Amino acid sequence: MPSHLRSILSTLKLLPVVALNLLSIPTGTTAEPASTSLTALFERTWEAELAADPQSATYLGDTRYNDRWTDLSIAAIDQRIAADRATLASLKAIPRDALTPAEQLDYDLFEREYRQRLATASFKPWLYRIDHQGGIQTLSEITELLPFQSVKDYEDWIARLNGIGTLIDQHIALLDLAVREGRTQPRVIMQRIPAQLALQNVSKPEDSPFYAPFSRFPDQIDTASRARLTAAGLRAIETVVLPAYRRFTTAFEQRYLPATRDSVGISATPAGADFYRERIAYHTTSSALTAEEIHAIGLSEVARIRSEMLAIKDRVGFKGGLQEFFVFLRTDPQFYYPTPEALFEAYQAVSKRIDPGLVKLFGKLPRTPYGVRAIPSTSAPNTTTAYYQPPAADGTRPGFYYVNLYRPEVRPKYEMEVLSVHEAVPGHHLQIALAMEQASMPQFRRNAGYTAYVEGWALYSESLGEELGLYQDPYSKFGQLTYDMWRAVRLVVDTGLHSKGWSRQQAIEFFKDNAAKTEADIVNEIDRYIAWPGQALAYKIGQLRIQALRREAEQQLGARFDIRAFHDVVLETGAVPLDVMEGKVRAWIARKAR
Repeated sequence: MPSHLRSILSTLKLLPVVALNLLSIPTGTTAEPASTSLTALFERTWEAELAADPQSATYLGDTRYNDRWTDLSIAAIDQRIAADRATLASLKAIPRDALTPAEQLDYDLFEREYRQRLATASFKPWLYRIDHQGGIQTLSEITELLPFQSVKDYEDWIARLNGIGTLIDQHIALLDLAVREGRTQPRVIMQRIPAQLALQNVSKPEDSPFYAPFSRFPDQIDTASRARLTAAGLRAIETVVLPAYRRFTTAFEQRYLPATRDSVGISATPAGADFYRERIAYHTTSSALTAEEIHAIGLSEVARIRSEMLAIKDRVGFKGGLQEFFVFLRTDPQFYYPTPEALFEAYQAVSKRIDPGLVKLFGKLPRTPYGVRAIPSTSAPNTTTAYYQPPAADGTRPGFYYVNLYRPEVRPKYEMEVLSVHEAVPGHHLQIALAMEQASMPQFRRNAGYTAYVEGWALYSESLGEELGLYQDPYSKFGQLTYDMWRAVRLVVDTGLHSKGWSRQQAIEFFKDNAAKTEADIVNEIDRYIAWPGQALAYKIGQLRIQALRREAEQQLGARFDIRAFHDVVLETGAVPLDVMEGKVRAWIARKAR
């Protein structure tokens, strides 16, 4: 996730899972039972944070704040940090021992969240808020999340358009501060930004990506309202949006880009080594793992998967070495669709093929549907092969599996099954939708995004493909191994870049030597790891933990092992730190073993 999703909320991606707090949250009265006080704190905090972070509210499908943007001024950031401390103090005033075991888990996870926020804040992650995969330059993509069904929806959008000038000026101030403090992004990824800004710096307001909603009014909006709203939208784009992006482009190209750093590892920035250790702990939900240990795990996994790849190469009768086989897979036309349209139809077909087999592996499935969409053209050239956008929290918007149709000649057919399993079902959509539907859990848990759990589950899901009737073609199986290798390589190159002093080219070459992914994908991936330290470590670490727990359950339960029950117990808590998941699964094993 998401993933991270990411392009809309990427400006927040170095911050903790739940949106930052703006208001100090008062404690409950001492006369209240502890459980009542805890529930009230959760609810007040959640509501305050939605109001403080309208973009996250939009992402969750809450339309109450769709007429404004998140305040990104330095003063507001400082207020949010102070409010986080106050919220933690409010929590500590509630006696944990007076809570039920389930409430104690909620308490512990809430406390963990706020302690993590405060630990992260010292590294000023808001100064790294732009990268080639998302930021203010792709802000228009938020339209993918908006309903645009009523006059009010359009009026909210116009209000947001009129507020873009302030938002962009706040971003400019953050870029300037980043320059002064030496907390800039690497130049090699920032050189991608001018081309993205060019899509915003159009000469006519009608050509702006922000104008798109005015070109597709729903039938229920009358002609007079359409004319009024269109005129107001054009005026806002012409007088506010376009001048603001010109200001940002000038600031970016003249002040920020020349000051960006030559280095690619976060360790080269102020307190960068400590920041990377914090990022490892945050994304893997484990403070025990070091960069050196993760690097070694990655090398071990690369060797294991490589041996399986060699077996597939021999099975299909390819004459030549593994590197030659990679070149064959990257270049032979039989593995690629000729047009974006054909590629999109094939993704839809794969998704439909997966759904019927889910009942064999899961006792409980989500009610919320998902759809398949193309990644917007503003970000497609610089982003990953696919990503998932969760549904609205209230069920009014389905989940969406976004696929990259840019340059179909570099999107191989043999990756489509494994990619769909990861991003849609039984990967991200199944897990996230199930969590969001658990009404008994507080909102902060239903919408939690612990990377090691969320991405670990999605990567584990890739290994379920054969149990779902997929990977019957040896090339498709090789695609699954390619994706497993991709995540193993991540352990090596992420730690290499940010802890061991690797160059960007060194990371690219290691990736190319060990995976059949196309060079375009590899370069985009390496640049993603450069821009997002530590996040890529979570996938393999989470997958390996879930796989180990499954083996443990199979060994201890024998004939009593039920794969549907195992998956249900892993998923029933929603996203949690890996140690919490492990405790839940082992308690289930102990109960079943009696």
